[in-house]
Amino acid sequence: MKKKVIIIGGGIAGLSAAIALQKLGFDVNIYEEYPERKPAGAGIVLASNALKGLDHLGIYQLVKNHGRSIHGLTLLSEKGKHLSKQIIPSPFEQISIHRADLHLLLSSAVQPDTVYMGKKCIHFEQDETGVTVFFQDHSKATGDFLLATDGIHSVIRKNLLPSTQLRYAGYTCWRGVITQSNVNCIPEDATETWGIKGRFGIVPLPNQQIYWYALINAPYQSTRYSAYQAKDLFEHFKDYHDPIPSILNGNTNNKMIHNDIIDIPSLQRFAFHRILLMGDAAHAITPNLGQGACQAIEDAVVLAHCLKNNPSVHEAFSEFEAKRLKRTETISRYSRLVGKMAQVDNPFLSLLRNTLLKRIPKSVNRKQLEYLYKVDFNSHLGNITNNIEKTQEDGS
Repeated sequence: MKKKVIIIGGGIAGLSAAIALQKLGFDVNIYEEYPERKPAGAGIVLASNALKGLDHLGIYQLVKNHGRSIHGLTLLSEKGKHLSKQIIPSPFEQISIHRADLHLLLSSAVQPDTVYMGKKCIHFEQDETGVTVFFQDHSKATGDFLLATDGIHSVIRKNLLPSTQLRYAGYTCWRGVITQSNVNCIPEDATETWGIKGRFGIVPLPNQQIYWYALINAPYQSTRYSAYQAKDLFEHFKDYHDPIPSILNGNTNNKMIHNDIIDIPSLQRFAFHRILLMGDAAHAITPNLGQGACQAIEDAVVLAHCLKNNPSVHEAFSEFEAKRLKRTETISRYSRLVGKMAQVDNPFLSLLRNTLLKRIPKSVNRKQLEYLYKVDFNSHLGNITNNIEKTQEDGS
């Protein structure tokens, strides 16, 4: 008999986990609190580790066909001077894609009629036989185990670990997508500009679009910055090099996403009997390394391996923790450190940082990339799709 899996949260983490476990023969249902799916988000860059994970899920080629290859990241000063250039070395790769397109591709790979919208989890119970989730609409769902992929504001985590507090990084962020026809001098690859007034990133997307983001040091939940529109960001960054002012000037429809940058302190555990925290619910990471979604996809592939190779859910969850706790903690800590360095607003310290950046050996950058990107799923996990028939026969 197939094990029943409840997934709370239908974002990247939840959809990736559903694909992985459905391919292994599990009876998986996703419950998402929003009443309907809407195209949302800005751009996203999927690093090599995430792309390897998507390959195991069977949708790498789809994502590549809908994305754009990114060959490197150039760091610039506010006047446009080169500080550092990070080339993505072979065999690694990166792909930029609109987040809404990625979400659609993941959704299309989930089995039909297994995603339930408008299902807000308000309570759950577990015992030796399974888990029951209660929703705001007075319905409920039961399963053998539960995956909490309901994001940084996870209801599941708040119930399991009520003392865990969100942690503000000290800066606030805007994101947007515009068409290249509105802007001149768009770079072929990604750039990020570091200056004393803030940080500005530019990432080319498919279909002649540009994903941009801006980060400014600010008090937490500042009413001033919450009211900012594109024209206000233009005034703030107007002295930065081209094409930054023209990008903000071209964002005439004011469609921007704004949020303070927060993460959560590293947890000591992800597993709680029959419940497992995954993605941002388990290890929300600041965006400075572009690893939030990538780690969520890694979670899905590693969990599939653990469930395939262990006779019980508890043993599988224990192995998952052994593989994921240290790695996600290290990446989260490093990402926060990079953010602090990038957001320096003291002129002297900014000049010192820029000078040091120019002197960092390429070998150091490569070692950092290898730690992030060099995941060898093949060493312990056969292609998930090859195991479908066996898993269904075993009922595991």
